[in-house]
Amino acid sequence: MSLRSTIPYPVDIVLHPDWWHDREGLSFDEDFFYHPARRVEAEAAMEKALYERWGRWGLGSDGEGAAPQVGAVHLAAGFMVSEMLGCKVDYLESGPPLVHAAEIDRLALPDSDPFGTPAFKRFESMVEKLETTHGTIRGDVNWGGVLNIALDIRGQSIFTDVYDEPEATAAFFDGISRTLEKFTAGISAKTGSTSVSVNRIVRAFDRPVFLHSECSHTMVSEAVYDEFLFNYDAAWSRSREPFGIHYCGADPHRFASAFARLPRLDFLDLGWGGDVALLRKALPDTFFSIRLSPTEISSMDEASIRSTVARLAADSGDPMLTGFCCVNMDRSVKDETIAALLQAVADLRSGTLSAN
Repeated sequence: MSLRSTIPYPVDIVLHPDWWHDREGLSFDEDFFYHPARRVEAEAAMEKALYERWGRWGLGSDGEGAAPQVGAVHLAAGFMVSEMLGCKVDYLESGPPLVHAAEIDRLALPDSDPFGTPAFKRFESMVEKLETTHGTIRGDVNWGGVLNIALDIRGQSIFTDVYDEPEATAAFFDGISRTLEKFTAGISAKTGSTSVSVNRIVRAFDRPVFLHSECSHTMVSEAVYDEFLFNYDAAWSRSREPFGIHYCGADPHRFASAFARLPRLDFLDLGWGGDVALLRKALPDTFFSIRLSPTEISSMDEASIRSTVARLAADSGDPMLTGFCCVNMDRSVKDETIAALLQAVADLRSGTLSAN
């Protein structure tokens, strides 16, 4: 049975930190992520800002009374697991946390327990304080993915390691996957979710989706995916149902046949430029979250937005297996442009705009 959304054509947006800094005066220092009171205050402010601008289309809330978010679910920011595994992270005023590749000189994770590091302990302490104070907590933390984390830790050498040291590379990936499993299981046990911070559209389902980020897969061949990475997706698709893949690169269709061989793929977050029609042919029962380009949408007029949304909806087909998102729109985007996107999707639902 396919994973179907609770409404036709769910849609959501994520704004870049420089938008939040410019329009709402938010700063993204360490306290934004780890100070309990600041965590509550910041997320409430973000919810309210969205509600005031685009609440008529279902975005945001009045920011009052909701259980606090343990992670920054309004940002595209995967960094914590990399920091737990030895990467230096800079926290910026108007940008997402900047991960510096550790460039380790051997294919091995740090000897220390990642869940005993200061990077994790400060998060753990914040969660405990939020839970004690508020009783209920929600949300999650963007946990990245096996190759994403490997690239952060090892640097560009990981792309030659698969050829020069295949056994050591496989063991290295195994270690990362075990860390990710423990990390996501711990958060899920507290809040019931793992992946709202990866793509907010997962809220459109009656079950929490386990969404594996594969941003870096655009840099590897299908053969490398099949040999080194397919098995993680296959195992998680069996054990963490509903299972999804986040592939924000422009070529997700390159992996269409490989994804079709997974035991199940309930959700595919596919990048701008992906061949939606080809992917739909290979994955007839998968929900598609179709990502629009945050750069291009800033220069699109309303007619272009509407025709783009209609075309992509037609390529995907079933309204209950199709959603739209636009992630990391920066301060150059106009409120009216976002409104045009949200209205185009609303018109799809009502039939005012037809998928053609």
